[in-house]
Amino acid sequence: MDKETLLKKFGKNLKIERIKKDLTQEGLAEIMGVSQNYIASIECGKANMSLAKILELSAFLKIPIERLLDFSN
Repeated sequence: MDKETLLKKFGKNLKIERIKKDLTQEGLAEIMGVSQNYIASIECGKANMSLAKILELSAFLKIPIERLLDFSN
């Protein structure tokens, strides 16, 4: 798997989990203390998120980190 594919799959996973929690990009950005543009960039696979931020994200969404890092589909 190349970097572009990995980022797109991660972004898709994030979007799915965000929508399940009935959060907008703006709402998630506010909770995490980042910009809405950053969340949008991650969801479309254009930005890379650090492992530390991914861990924070899973805590904010109250989901196992494995859901965000599942690239099997």
